[in-house]
Amino acid sequence: MSLHDDRKEYQLDQLDDGAKSLNPIILFEKWLENYRQSGVADATAFALSTVGEDGTPDARIVLLKELSEGSLIFYTHYSSKKGRDLAFHPQAHALFFWREMERQIRISGSVIQVPSEKSDAYFASRPTGSQRGAMASNQSAAVASRSVMEEKFEAQGAIPDEALQRPQLWGGYALRIERIEFWQGRPSRMHDRIAYTLKDHRWEAQRLEP
Repeated sequence: MSLHDDRKEYQLDQLDDGAKSLNPIILFEKWLENYRQSGVADATAFALSTVGEDGTPDARIVLLKELSEGSLIFYTHYSSKKGRDLAFHPQAHALFFWREMERQIRISGSVIQVPSEKSDAYFASRPTGSQRGAMASNQSAAVASRSVMEEKFEAQGAIPDEALQRPQLWGGYALRIERIEFWQGRPSRMHDRIAYTLKDHRWEAQRLEP
């Protein structure tokens, strides 16, 4: 199967050199809000890449739940594959691809668990079905069948809504933005790329060739 002719000319916007003087966190917030306002589904979705103990990279889609103090906040099971990877190597990469706006953002940095109080508060804000799903799941573990999963979920129905509690192995992570690159598609593949690196609490910016 040849895909040689699958191509597109990018021409919706540009990222000029003046962006190098901007605070990249503010620029990220602006781009994200623009994308959310466009009405696309799952506008906060991004690909989270981690590295396991065997050195093999892994990636999956997660949802950004908060941008706080220069960090991306997301939630998952600590015992999941991503959780085990982060326990071994607490560094990660986040990739946002916004096709409708011809934009891409790449973020990398160190990762820590958020305080338990923050995880408790977010868990309590979730729909009860999502709460029960988190309680029923041993994320990333092998399971014999779909019916086994459903039985575990249905067993959570015996717990009254007001008694639902965050599992101790479920909670939030904060990916600190230490490097962030903005990509804006341009005609003739002469794309705009501006990267910011955090050094000694200051941002250093540079334009990269496409």
